[in-house]
Amino acid sequence: MKLLSALLLSTTLAAVAPAWGQANTIPSQPHLLVKGSASRTVMPDRFTVKVELESVDMQTDVARARVQANAERVLQLFARHGAIEGTVSAANLRIAPSTRYRNDEEVYNGTAASRDLKAEFADAQALKAFLGDLKASREVQVSTAEPTYSGERRLRGELKAEAAAQTRESAKGLAGAYGTKITGLYSISDVAPNFAYGVQAGTWGTAVRDGFGGGESTTLDKIAVTGSRYRAASGGELLTAAPITYTENVYAIFLIQDGP
Repeated sequence: MKLLSALLLSTTLAAVAPAWGQANTIPSQPHLLVKGSASRTVMPDRFTVKVELESVDMQTDVARARVQANAERVLQLFARHGAIEGTVSAANLRIAPSTRYRNDEEVYNGTAASRDLKAEFADAQALKAFLGDLKASREVQVSTAEPTYSGERRLRGELKAEAAAQTRESAKGLAGAYGTKITGLYSISDVAPNFAYGVQAGTWGTAVRDGFGGGESTTLDKIAVTGSRYRAASGGELLTAAPITYTENVYAIFLIQDGP
């Protein structure tokens, strides 16, 4: 098969034809554009909680003292339930006037003293135990964040390496299937290119219907969270450990020529 025919067929199989808008980034010589993808699912090991403290009183020192007393109780609960060392933080005390509207008129309430505290726990059970002991009120407001994985940066690096290795294997297989050989690497990126021939950006590897692509997200650093969940009575967020799936994609252009 002629090189031109092989190129057309291989790019159709891989859905890799570049869009005109990226013509300046595509080599003029024969090439293959391939995608590598790697995913891994892990359990979260960081459960973040934030406690917002605020007291209002006509006497500034009274409001300040109540906030400080609440802060001490929260910090003691952090320690009691095993908050991870180095993750506990307490913002500086803030003092500001407090007002409200009554009959369209701004009325002075007194002085508002406030302070924010935050900590992370290594598992959901420790966080649940902390929340169980914390007495929420108008002056003590608590919220939680989406659980995270502490080794995310290292894991993403490993996934990028795996995806890059996959591009090499894919390019080698395509080139061999059409009697060509790889002569070098032109470029590599974790940003998906745009496509021509009726295929929209971000539809790599999906079926094409009526000249338009299906729908793989163009977001490369994807995080999908699954599993059972429930919310705290205080209105907080996730308290159960659900798996987190990280996905990294790599796109590479390899130069090719006729040959075994």
